[in-house]
Amino acid sequence: MALSPSFLDELRLRTPLPGLIGRRARLTRSGRNWKACCPFHNEKSPSFYVYDDHYHCFGCGAHGDAVSFVMQSEGAGFMEAVERLAAEAGLDVPKPTPEAAARDRRARDLHAVMAAAQEAFTRRLHLPEGRPALDYLQRRGLTPETIRAFGLGWASGTRGAIAADLKPEGVETAQLLEAGLVREGEGGEAPRDFFFGRVIFPIRDRRGRVIAFGGRTLGDAQPKYVNSPETPLFSKRRALFGLDGAKEAAFRGARVIAVEGYMDVIALHQAGFGAAVAPLGTALTAEQMQELWRLTPEPVLCFDGDAAGARAAARAAELALTQLAPERTLRLATLPAGEDPDTLVGKGGPAAFQAVLDAAQPLSEALFTLIAGGRPPQTPEARAALRHRLAAAAATIPDKALASEYRSMLLDRFFTARARPGQKPKPPRIARAAPDPGQARSEGARCALAILIRHPWLLPQVEEALALLDLPEGPATRLRNALFAWLSGIETLDSAALIDHLAHTGESDALAWAMRPEGLPQAAQAEAQPKEAEEGWWHFFLLLRGEADLIEDQRAAERDWIATNDPGAALRLQRLTEAIAAQRRGEIEAVADTAATSP
Repeated sequence: MALSPSFLDELRLRTPLPGLIGRRARLTRSGRNWKACCPFHNEKSPSFYVYDDHYHCFGCGAHGDAVSFVMQSEGAGFMEAVERLAAEAGLDVPKPTPEAAARDRRARDLHAVMAAAQEAFTRRLHLPEGRPALDYLQRRGLTPETIRAFGLGWASGTRGAIAADLKPEGVETAQLLEAGLVREGEGGEAPRDFFFGRVIFPIRDRRGRVIAFGGRTLGDAQPKYVNSPETPLFSKRRALFGLDGAKEAAFRGARVIAVEGYMDVIALHQAGFGAAVAPLGTALTAEQMQELWRLTPEPVLCFDGDAAGARAAARAAELALTQLAPERTLRLATLPAGEDPDTLVGKGGPAAFQAVLDAAQPLSEALFTLIAGGRPPQTPEARAALRHRLAAAAATIPDKALASEYRSMLLDRFFTARARPGQKPKPPRIARAAPDPGQARSEGARCALAILIRHPWLLPQVEEALALLDLPEGPATRLRNALFAWLSGIETLDSAALIDHLAHTGESDALAWAMRPEGLPQAAQAEAQPKEAEEGWWHFFLLLRGEADLIEDQRAAERDWIATNDPGAALRLQRLTEAIAAQRRGEIEAVADTAATSP
C-alpha cells in the first residue's frame, strides 16, 4: 500500500531519532548531534552520526530515517516498520481505501502541478512582459544567481495565463482550483487567476517541494502581498518562507534567524545568512516556532526597532514561554530604527547585520523589558501589578524547574529596578538562624511517609526509591520496614487498612508521629489528587537524597533512558535534573527549613 507523504512526514516528526537509535547504540553528544559506534558493522571508534531527521555511517555508508533504521536493524519490511513506529507515536496507519488512494494521487499530482506552475512563472519573468518585475528585483540588489535559486517569477497581467501555460502539461481546471492557482469565477464566469500582475515567490516545504506562492504587486494595488489559499499541500500556520534552504544551512552550523518578509530572507541569504526564514505575512505561530526549534535549539527572532516591533517581540515572547524547555530557547535581536534586514544589508553589508545578531539578547534577559515597558512603575499599585505580570509570565513555562528559574530572575530584576537613583534601597532582610539539619531531615522523612500512608497505591511505584533513602533512625525506619512488610502480603492497597494494620502491629507511636497534622503538605491529605500525591512524594524523596546521590541517580536514569527510551526513565531523569538544579539554587534547604519550622 502506498502511504501519503504527509503521513510519513508526521511519523518521522513524532519519532525522535536519538531515542529510537539509542535503544541499540550508545549515543554520545557531538555538538548539536549524536554519534556512536555503528550498529550495522563492527568498529572501535564512532563513525555513525545521528542528525535531526536522518542518520549516516561514514564507515559502512548506512543511511536513512526512522523507518529505514527499523528495517535495517530488525530485518522488518516497510509496512511492518511503519506500523510499529506509528503505534509508538500514537498514529493510525491510513487504511488502503479507494478514497485514501485517490487523495495520495491528488497530492502527488498537486506537487507536479505546483512545480510546473513555478516553471511557468519563472519563464514569464524573462519575457518582455516580465521586464518590470525583473527590473524591480534587480533594483532591490538581487543577483541573477539569487533570482534563479529562489525560483522567482512573474504572474501575467493577462487573465487565464496560468491555465494556458499549464494546459500543454495536461493540467485541468479542477487541479488548478485545488492547488490554489485559480479561484472560482463569480456569476457563472470562468475561474480567474489567483495571482494577477504580481512578482512571484515560491514557498517550499522542508524537502524543497513547492507547496504555495506569494505574490507582490508592483503598483499601488492592495494588498501589497498575497499568499496562496489553504490547500491540501499548504497550511499557512505551519509554513516558513526559506525553510528548505535554512534547513541545509543550519545543518552546516549557520545561525537560524526569523525575520519579517520575503525580501528580507532573500537579501540575507544572498549576504551569507543562509538560515534566515520568515512567517507568511503574520506573526509567528506555535507551529512555526516548533519548526524553528527543529532547526536549532536557539533561533534568533529579529524585530524592528519601533513600537510595532516591540509589540511583535512581546507577542513572540509570550508564545515562546508556553513552549520553552531547558533544551530550547530564543534570542531576540532589534534592528536600528527605520531599518529592516534588506535595507540594512544593502547599506552596510553583512557586517551591519552581523552586529545586530551579535547584540541579540537571550529571552531571559529581554523578557523583563518586554513586560515592564520603557518606564518603571511609579506607584505601589503599578509595582504590584507589574510583579503579578512577571510572576504570571514565568508560570506559563511548562517545565517547573525552568519556570522557577525565570521567576527568580524576573523578580530579582524587579527588586533591582525599584532602587532607582534618589530612592532609598529596600532594607536587607534579617536572616533567621538556620534550622537544625537533623530536624529538617526528620520532617522531610515524616512528610514522605505520611504521603504513602494516605496514598498506599504509590508504594509499588516508589518501593525501590524508598529503599534507597537514608532515613533517620527511629520511627522513620520502623515505618518504612512496616510498609514493606505490609506491601509484600496485601492485595488491596487501601489507606484505612494500612493504618489499621500499623495500629495493631506495634507501630502506633510511629504512626502518630508520621500523621501529626502540623506541617504536613497537601499531598499527605486524603483528598489530594493522585498527581498531586505522586509529585509530592517525589519532591520529598529528592529533598532527602544528597547531591552526590542525586547526580549518580541522574546518570543511571540517563543510561536507562538511552538504553530503553522508556517514558518512566525519561520522567525520572527530568525530576532528578530539576532536583539537582533546585538544590544548587538553595531551594532544597529553603523547603527543608519550611518543613522543619511549620507550626
